[in-house]
This record gives sequence, structure tokens and C-alpha cells, in this order.
Amino acid sequence: MNRLWAPWRSNYVESAAGKPEAGCFLCDYWGEAAADDRHHVLRRWKHWYVVLNAYPYTNGHLMLVLGRHQEGFLGLHPEESAEIGPGLEMCEAAIREVYKPDGMNVGVNMGRAGGAGAVGHLHIHLLPRWDGDTNFMTSVGDTRVLPEDLERSSRRLRAAMQRREAT
Repeated sequence: MNRLWAPWRSNYVESAAGKPEAGCFLCDYWGEAAADDRHHVLRRWKHWYVVLNAYPYTNGHLMLVLGRHQEGFLGLHPEESAEIGPGLEMCEAAIREVYKPDGMNVGVNMGRAGGAGAVGHLHIHLLPRWDGDTNFMTSVGDTRVLPEDLERSSRRLRAAMQRREAT
């Protein structure tokens, strides 16, 4: 079995451990539609929204976020559940159009022990991946190379979502 070590994640995990929750930025983003550009919120539905991850693993790292504070899938209202599929489809289509990845990671982290950075707020990560996208900078230099800033990623992905909606 091969192992892929990601030591740069330990600083993030350790910094969050044992800290009391001081509000929820994902709840704040839901309530601040006027600040969507500043927060890189790309699209809203009735119960969900899409936002770029501010600390991405790769360019185009999106999160599909529930509009209310709820940790997991248990207890979702039927209307919320019904929007997950179309939301994920929109995110995947935009990532595939803009970044043309070889693959994709889709995942959910629930609870601090489960790796959630936003504890108690359901969100689904979608990340484009490419063959060989872990290089010496990541494995030896403890550094991620992200060639595109969040503003450009936001513009490109928002435009792809708008094109998809228009069809």
C-alpha cells in the first residue's frame, strides 16, 4: 500500500483543535448575499449555495453549502435534499468546463474529528484533479502551487455556471 503524506494539513488541524466555535462563516455568507463577490459565492439556490474554498487544495476547489446550520444529511428537509443533485451537477460541469481535469475529488467532512473546518455546517467539497498533480513542491517543499488567484477562478466558474443555466 502506498501512502501520500500531507504534513501541511497538520498546522490547520492543530490550530482548530480545542477552540470554541465563534460563529459560522458559512452561515454568515448565506445571510450576506450582497457580499457574494467578496466571499466568492458563485451561485445560490433556494436552500444551497456554491462558494470557492478560500484555502484550496487546487484551483477550482468548490464547496456546495447548505444555507442553514446543520451538521449532516440526517434531518435535511425534502426540499434541501432535492437540491443536492442539481447543485453537484452544476459544480461538476463548471469545474470540468473551466479546468478540464483528469478526475475529481468529492467529499464531506462531518465534525472536527471527521476533518471539518466548518464544524456543524454541512458542505460538500468538489476539487478538480489531474494526473501527476502532486509534484516536488508539494511533497518536498511543503508548498502548494496555485497558479490562479481566487478572483480569476471565481469569474471563470461563475461564467461557466451562467452558460450552463442558459442552456
